[in-house]
Amino acid sequence: MSSVFEQMHKFFDPNSVAVVGASRKIRKAGHVIFKNFVDNKRRGVFKGELYPVNPHEDQILGYKCFSSLTEIAGGVELVVIAVPARFVPKIMEDAAKKKVKTVAIISGGFGEIGNHELENQVKTIAEKAGIRVLGPNCLGVYDSKTGVDMLFLPETKVLTSGDMVVATPRPMPGPIAIVTQSGAFGVAALDYLAGRQLGLSKFVSFGNKIDVNEPEMLDYLLHDEQTRVILLYAESIEAGRKFMDVAKKVTREKPIVALKSGKTEAGIRAALSHTGAIAGSDRIYDSVFLQSGILRVKDMEEFFDAGKALAFQPPAAGRNVAIITSAGGPAIMAADECESRGVLVKKFSEKTIAKFEALKKAGKIPSFATNFNPVDLTGSVTSEMFVEGMKILFEDPEIHSIIVIGLHHAPALQEDFVDRIARLKKNYTKPVVACDIGETEMALYLRFRFDKQGIPAYFSPEDAARAIIALVNYGQILRKTGSFEQYLKKFKTGKA
Repeated sequence: MSSVFEQMHKFFDPNSVAVVGASRKIRKAGHVIFKNFVDNKRRGVFKGELYPVNPHEDQILGYKCFSSLTEIAGGVELVVIAVPARFVPKIMEDAAKKKVKTVAIISGGFGEIGNHELENQVKTIAEKAGIRVLGPNCLGVYDSKTGVDMLFLPETKVLTSGDMVVATPRPMPGPIAIVTQSGAFGVAALDYLAGRQLGLSKFVSFGNKIDVNEPEMLDYLLHDEQTRVILLYAESIEAGRKFMDVAKKVTREKPIVALKSGKTEAGIRAALSHTGAIAGSDRIYDSVFLQSGILRVKDMEEFFDAGKALAFQPPAAGRNVAIITSAGGPAIMAADECESRGVLVKKFSEKTIAKFEALKKAGKIPSFATNFNPVDLTGSVTSEMFVEGMKILFEDPEIHSIIVIGLHHAPALQEDFVDRIARLKKNYTKPVVACDIGETEMALYLRFRFDKQGIPAYFSPEDAARAIIALVNYGQILRKTGSFEQYLKKFKTGKA
């Protein structure tokens, strides 16, 4: 392993952690952070040693409390700081004396409010001591596998009524990593993933980025076996050339989906006041992402839709998509979205059209079904009709991906069509996404069932189309770099 990998790895899997600012007061950030580690240690998830640091406490949650880092007898690999900003330089000096090499500064009150002198003081101490710093003004790290959890936002809250509700859920383990400059957006992303039952590998919040930045973290995630797709939220990227070099290397093996805010004058101004970042020209970022093989999305919804698709489906080998549906209107909406973004909904070949005509003659699909692309099986659709149609689409070499729009409202359509399509899909490398429209019990159930079978399902035809667009565009990136077959091979073995 490279030295940078080893340095970054200590943020996610340290042998020992000291939380400076740990507290017995349940509303304090330091209490929540230390409790996260304690709870995960009791669950057997976090394996390292724990040290609370607070000169005003004797013990916290059953752990002996230390007045300073230098009082701790054992070694400390990672220090998490959650105290007012003015105290941070002294703690950094103690960390240097303790020969700590990794620090996450959760505290705010630095460059984001114009306190650059204090921020530079912390940076100077860190550089002299060889300490790698995440933050300040960040949420730090959450790792679903190792139990590292620096989020100062509690999992549950008690309402004024006395009821306890889930407030900041931690997602289950999975293949998606989130790298974010905004802590608040990052927490919202965790909430979204948990609510949609999508798994997370790692979460990292940069804050003001006085040291650790995007290129180093992307390089680390390239070698992380738990991560298949990286979701990147950025307000600014300072290390431009290094970022491009690393991103080009990463995107040959793992997709990066980027949501870049600060596009307008107002957005740039807000980014500057948020993390002290200068956002820069949006057109430059377009060019950087394009040259680096990064998939840029336009909004939060597409951010998650693309990430979900890339996590569970292989990339498409070309730009031709087939749509098979039980409802004509939603299929037209999906076709419009695809075509408007450069993905082709071409008329099928005469050979494929003839196969559908044969199904009509055999009474296996309605005689009034349309079969030019989209394939509209109409409201008379059954599970068997979907399977028969999908077989033809899978076998057509001119079709590179498939959108299935199976609205549950059709009277003869049973939920088993999901499982039957999923079983059929296992024989092919063509990507498939699904759509069912609605928010009542049956719609939620069908989408969840598709997701559990590894076929990403979406609420709207446009969402499903954007998911396919991400799979098509990433396939084009891989083909351009000569990495498509290698990626597909790794994907099929579950190693991508």
